[in-house]
Amino acid sequence: MRINTGIKRGDDYDRFVVSQEQPLLEFLLENVKQSRTKIKATLQGRGIKVDGKTVTQFDFTLRPGMKVAVSRSKRNQQEFKNRYVKIVYEDRWIIVIEKNIGILSMAAGHSSLNVKSVLDDYFKKSRQKCTAHVVHRLDRDTSGLMIYAKDIDTEQALEHDWHNIVYDRRYVAVLSGEMEEDQGTIQSWLKDNKAYITYSSPVDNGGKLAISHFSVLDRTTEHSLVEFKLETGRKNQIRVHAADMGHPVCGDPKYGNGDDPIHRLCLHAWLLCFYHPVTGEPMEFETPVPTAFRQLFK
Repeated sequence: MRINTGIKRGDDYDRFVVSQEQPLLEFLLENVKQSRTKIKATLQGRGIKVDGKTVTQFDFTLRPGMKVAVSRSKRNQQEFKNRYVKIVYEDRWIIVIEKNIGILSMAAGHSSLNVKSVLDDYFKKSRQKCTAHVVHRLDRDTSGLMIYAKDIDTEQALEHDWHNIVYDRRYVAVLSGEMEEDQGTIQSWLKDNKAYITYSSPVDNGGKLAISHFSVLDRTTEHSLVEFKLETGRKNQIRVHAADMGHPVCGDPKYGNGDDPIHRLCLHAWLLCFYHPVTGEPMEFETPVPTAFRQLFK
């Protein structure tokens, strides 16, 4: 069903009135004379308003009578830019980001740089009435994909059923030395001491069982590029298991051997696959292996 368009001249927006309930992206594709890619870019660039409020979620539900304004000017779109955080996906319940090295997942102590506060600031500026809820963590110097919930119910759903919701999670790491085996599984019990160093034991030491599957993607005589698939997600699991194998993660100040070829912890969460905690839809995200990792294997 077509809608009436009321375009006010003299401003940078095309304006529409909604006549039937439907998702925002579907509405825009039907009514805006732009390609799907351009419309998505306008959404991401904060160039769409619904009843005066900026909306970035493509699946936002429109109802009859709502007013939609679509920016014609690229200058109007205050695209989210942050050197530490890149938004990969967002809807009304969750946000998936790619984290750079050098930023914590959540606050620790006063004024620490963390992803949660970056996202909370973004939500405030984009007039979203929500906050970022942490459901899993990456170390400060590990890069890669993370999910944050946008409300407490979604956070609870993710936390309580994390093992069933997340069906594939993989990391890539540069390990010190040439790995002997092409693939395998390592399991041990991990327990922290009072100084927060995680210790590994082949028998139950009262800690938590940790299981990591690994496969070597590339190797030189100095280094190995290894993919890890986690069966359990314990603190420092990959770093401790890599050290157990005699091939610690490069650039690891805690469990490493001083081998630091690119001056960073060489650990990246590259693949994240999960069932959406609200819709149940399979969601699959991946990021490229960092260029600096690959260059060691040219």
